[in-house]
Amino acid sequence: MQLHSNDWQDMQPIPDAFAFGRPGPNGEPCILSSNRNPHLAWSQVPPGTRSFALACIDTDVPTRGDDVNKPDRRVPASLPRTEFVHWLMADIPADCHEIASGACSDGIAARGKHAPKGPAGSKQGLNDYTGWFANDPDMAGDYLGYDGPCPPWNDERLHHYHFHLYALDIPTLALGERFTLADLRAALHGHVLAEAKLTGTYTLMAERRR
Repeated sequence: MQLHSNDWQDMQPIPDAFAFGRPGPNGEPCILSSNRNPHLAWSQVPPGTRSFALACIDTDVPTRGDDVNKPDRRVPASLPRTEFVHWLMADIPADCHEIASGACSDGIAARGKHAPKGPAGSKQGLNDYTGWFANDPDMAGDYLGYDGPCPPWNDERLHHYHFHLYALDIPTLALGERFTLADLRAALHGHVLAEAKLTGTYTLMAERRR
């Protein structure tokens, strides 16, 4: 199975339009961006596929926040990293082989999108902005569906965003309304016929964007 996007090539930078945060025009390290979901399309689907599932995960998130977005400090590239979920979708119909740019997310919703758009019959889970904004009274809420990259603007490490598409042998994973990555991974067990991956990179560190 093959997964591609019309918006960038594998292992190349994701355009700012598909990010949650981007550099500002007047030298600001980060301002809110367009937060559009990228175009995705897939082919060479295996026989017997009855649905698809999708996950987008940043694998370069700092495990400590001491230096994150602090002026005159940097998040060292050597710091151990962990995962941050940007998009989860299950029960994508078997006859759906493409998602258009902006079809599922087009802008930032404070407190999160409560009913994100998606292919008919699909279900979208919680992304990790839910936890990130949990203590912010203006932004706290359930962040469902796609919310794009916004790595620390002082992080020395280039962040990698892995879009995983799974072809499944069942029509539904029967997940709850607020399912997480752990829930998705558990439900996928024993049902994956094929997997495809597309990776994009993103950074807000000025010298890395040159």
